[in-house]
Amino acid sequence: MELRGKVAIVTGAGRGIGRAITLALAENGVNIGALARTEPEVNETVELVSAKGVEAIPIIADVSVLDDVKRAVDRVVGKWGKIDILVNNAGFARFKPFLELTLEDWQRTLDVNLTGTFLMAKAVVPYMIEQRSGVIINISSVAGLRPIVNQSAYCASKHGVNGFTTTLALELKQYNIRVHAICPGGVITRLSEENMPERDKTNWMLPEDVAHTVIYLLTMNPRATTDIIYLRRFDSVPLGG
Repeated sequence: MELRGKVAIVTGAGRGIGRAITLALAENGVNIGALARTEPEVNETVELVSAKGVEAIPIIADVSVLDDVKRAVDRVVGKWGKIDILVNNAGFARFKPFLELTLEDWQRTLDVNLTGTFLMAKAVVPYMIEQRSGVIINISSVAGLRPIVNQSAYCASKHGVNGFTTTLALELKQYNIRVHAICPGGVITRLSEENMPERDKTNWMLPEDVAHTVIYLLTMNPRATTDIIYLRRFDSVPLGG
């Protein structure tokens, strides 16, 4: 896909992986609807994008709220008349032993990570079908590929994202819409700092490493595709090893 002039929505764009993805897209000439819940952060992201010579609009929204999602998508379509790329990056986590996990912890994790991904895709796909083209990239996690102690809710949500991704890829290929998931291991973000403050993150990946993978997926030759990319730290053990 030639990226210059395309239009993307990136959720969780206010910081971390979402901001890095947004900036990487901007460097490739993509106009962006930057969506997040925190206004000062998303405004800062938009300022950084605008400095790269492309257009961006800030959208304050919660991906787990249907009305917010509809309003966000309507605003992007109203601005540019199309949506070529959706990056579902917004995430939530509470890492606790199962016996300490509350229903509120469980529900919020699934609402943001899984239902939010569903709602955003549900709102965007009709426009992509009309265009007969589009790419959806869901930022999942290694927690969607294997069990991790004290991450039962997070693992459940990310396993769900991976299952949703591969099923959607099958259903939407007839419309020339590609659907991918990226499953990173350890990445230095506020989410990982808050949930794992005791972990040594010296050799962990940076948000820019995930952003680079997004650009790789978007620029793949249309003859080829991949459903799920597992992105691990170079010094970590391969999955199943």
